[in-house]
Amino acid sequence: KVQEEDLRENHPYFDKPLFIVGREHRFRNFCRVIVRARFNASKTDPTRAVKNTKYHQLYDLLGLVTYLDWVMIVVTICSCISMMFESPFTRVMHVPTLQIGEYVFVIFMSIELNLKIMADGLFFTPTAVIRDFGGVMDIFIYLVSLIFLCWLPHDVPPESGAQLLMMLRCLRPLRIFKLVPQMRKVVREVLKGFKEIFLVSILLLTLMLVFASFGVQLFAGKLAKCNDPRILRREDCHGIFRINVSVSRNLNLKLNSDEKKPGFWVPRVWANPRNFNFDNVGNAMLALFEVLSLKGWVEVRDVIIHRVGPIHGIYIHVFVFLGCMIGLTLFVGVVIANFNENKGTALLTVDQRRWEDLKSRLKIAQPLHLPPRPENGGFRAKMYDITQHPFFKRGIAVLVLAQSVLLSVKWDVGENGVTFLLATISVVFTFVFVLEVTMKLIAMSPAGYWQSRRNRYDLLVTSLGVIWIILHFSLLNAYTYMMGTCVIVFRFFTICGKHVTLKMLLLTVVVSMYKSFFIIVGMFLLLLCYAFAGVVLFGTVKYGENLNRHANFSTAGQAITVLFRIVTGEDWNKIMHDCMVQPPFCTPDKRRYWETDCGNYAGALIYFCSFYVIIAYIMLNLLVAIIVENFSLFYSTEEDQLLSYNDLRHFQIIWNMVDDKREGVIPTSRVKFLLRLLRGRLEVDLDKDKLLFKHMCYEMERLHSGGDVTFHDVLSMLSYRSVDIRKSLQLEELLAREQLEYTIEEEVAKQTIRMWLKKCLKRIRAKQQQSCSIIHSLRESQQQELSRFLNPPSIETTVPSEDHNTHNTDNPSQPEMSGLQQLLSPTLSDRGGYRQDSTDLGRPQRKLGQWRLPAGRTSVKSVVCKMNPVNDEASSGSEVKKWWTRQLTVESDESGDDLIDI
Repeated sequence: KVQEEDLRENHPYFDKPLFIVGREHRFRNFCRVIVRARFNASKTDPTRAVKNTKYHQLYDLLGLVTYLDWVMIVVTICSCISMMFESPFTRVMHVPTLQIGEYVFVIFMSIELNLKIMADGLFFTPTAVIRDFGGVMDIFIYLVSLIFLCWLPHDVPPESGAQLLMMLRCLRPLRIFKLVPQMRKVVREVLKGFKEIFLVSILLLTLMLVFASFGVQLFAGKLAKCNDPRILRREDCHGIFRINVSVSRNLNLKLNSDEKKPGFWVPRVWANPRNFNFDNVGNAMLALFEVLSLKGWVEVRDVIIHRVGPIHGIYIHVFVFLGCMIGLTLFVGVVIANFNENKGTALLTVDQRRWEDLKSRLKIAQPLHLPPRPENGGFRAKMYDITQHPFFKRGIAVLVLAQSVLLSVKWDVGENGVTFLLATISVVFTFVFVLEVTMKLIAMSPAGYWQSRRNRYDLLVTSLGVIWIILHFSLLNAYTYMMGTCVIVFRFFTICGKHVTLKMLLLTVVVSMYKSFFIIVGMFLLLLCYAFAGVVLFGTVKYGENLNRHANFSTAGQAITVLFRIVTGEDWNKIMHDCMVQPPFCTPDKRRYWETDCGNYAGALIYFCSFYVIIAYIMLNLLVAIIVENFSLFYSTEEDQLLSYNDLRHFQIIWNMVDDKREGVIPTSRVKFLLRLLRGRLEVDLDKDKLLFKHMCYEMERLHSGGDVTFHDVLSMLSYRSVDIRKSLQLEELLAREQLEYTIEEEVAKQTIRMWLKKCLKRIRAKQQQSCSIIHSLRESQQQELSRFLNPPSIETTVPSEDHNTHNTDNPSQPEMSGLQQLLSPTLSDRGGYRQDSTDLGRPQRKLGQWRLPAGRTSVKSVVCKMNPVNDEASSGSEVKKWWTRQLTVESDESGDDLIDI
């Protein structure tokens, strides 16, 4: 940014679109608003509190790209759908309806590019349209579409510039890669490891070149033979011979002794095998590339053994071992390793990897959605106990398996006895499942039953079963039997949710599909591009050995089917050779490519080899990497997991107890009850970890500003508290977590101190009020004693002691009884003599006089000593109160209750 600011100051044309539009021009600002407008998918409200939105996934999807990009995505998809209707016989140049899609795409893309260029610039601006490969591809696709729309050639010769332009037009679906950020991310993750992939490819090509050169020396010219099996030497392979035609046995062809089988005369040709040869290095490398995919290598081996010798079969076996078992495996490993490194998983430690696995498992964990047991203890409660009993669940699973066994025998309408019996047994099972659903509806209530997705699926399958029963007994035909088998198959999938291992396997598949969604979409877009190009290149090629009415490129739909077959590796090399057909085995046409039935040798070679490498060797292996990652995620052992499946299950059960409304959220005040009920690795010991308990409660209060917390909020907090964050978390996440925990510790410490001060001040005020009441009662009693002492009924006058006279002499300004009244009525600041402080040692002690009481000598000091404990507490409390009042500036309430609500 600093560099950009310097360029703006020193270069007047910097950040000016097309060097014309000003940096702050109104029109540019208007274009910026249109280009950058998007749906606000923020998860926080204006007060920065996190919002619990029900459709947050839909909102995230809408906020994925800008509104303009959403429009272009829809336009591009509609244009691709329009291209699906094109074929060699339904060409866009001659069909006005298909031209509408071309015009719409070009017009919308023109508007889009103009807006983006005016807003961000074309070149030499920070956010220029052409600043990376994606921008170059956008401009290229636009120019190709514009040129083709302006030209619209009516005659397209094969292997001409017009046909090349039509093929480049097939790259239009790749626009989705540029418009969707996640698609660009997939491409970047693949291309970041291009260096390592390229090096391994060079290694494989070098290995193929070595074996191809060696194969040329061994087999050049030795694999050819005459098409007449009776001719063994090349010199004799000339003329014509008769070849018989094979006919079907159903024809029941009967020939006389003097008649010959149907046949025709063909010329003798000395030729190589149809699909491969080793006459030159190029053909040898093509043959070895096909062998590298393990397609047709047995045929190559058999031809070499038959025509050269058995010992030469070792050649192909050695190449398969080195090239396929080692080289190709190394290539696959490099693709997977680079993908993991670019994602960051390959660079994580063991603890960090476990933490990432834990977070992935927590994301898919959900509340049980199991309604509570009815409290009245009546009929519904009994039904609830029965349906939740383990034996009941196992019995239902056994019945599902028993019903599935019925499919082991074919249901044929012709065999009415056996098939009708099997269908009747299936009807009985269906009635049992209807009874199960009815019992659960009674026990849980319809609303509670509907909360579980598994219950919804059971209800759907059971409803289909009831419909099947009605149709079966009313129609009784092949379609009703087929529907019955489908219902049984759907019913079988209900077992997956009732067994832990099957459930984990199902979760592996579902999560893998979810995580690999954009990879699958990318594969489909590439397949769509190749399908459009295949229609242009091979749409009219004559049928061959594998290119037939089931597998051809006549339409885009048929091409997609063929390419999907090639993705699985099914005879892709044979289809490639069928598309390479050349004269004299076909009829060429130099004016229009749709009039010829010949193939394209170079085009087929590039087309099929590139498609197989990109899809089969790269994209499919990325799917393998994701599936393996998720498989290890769900099937790791208890020792490798930070939280086991049992721990998560226990948390779900406890959550189900606290969340009585089954809404997936609970008030913050209930979190403390949930934490007290937890056991296992998530347990919080209140005797040992009381402070940790406070931290966890405050973290939940702080999360949504005291609002409700969700299932995943509490589970995420517990997962952070159950691991060593310094070992498990990565740097950025660790710093954020440490900052959060530091803030929580600070706030909890403040709250603890405030609560302690509040309790201390309340205790001090209570003691102060108590001491005042005691002092008041003592004063009254002492006044009575004093009055009785000063006015005795009969007492002898006693001469005061010397100490007393001295004391009176030292205080001449006070009245005669002031010292005694002060001792008998102490103030709140007097220390007294009951508890002597260590700081008072060595100080001159106050001398007290002694009075003669009627009952004998009674020391006034003893009276004071009995009072001083109360005085000491009262005076200390007063001083503490004044000091804390000065520190905290706390004003006491007039009512005498709590001093401050801390």
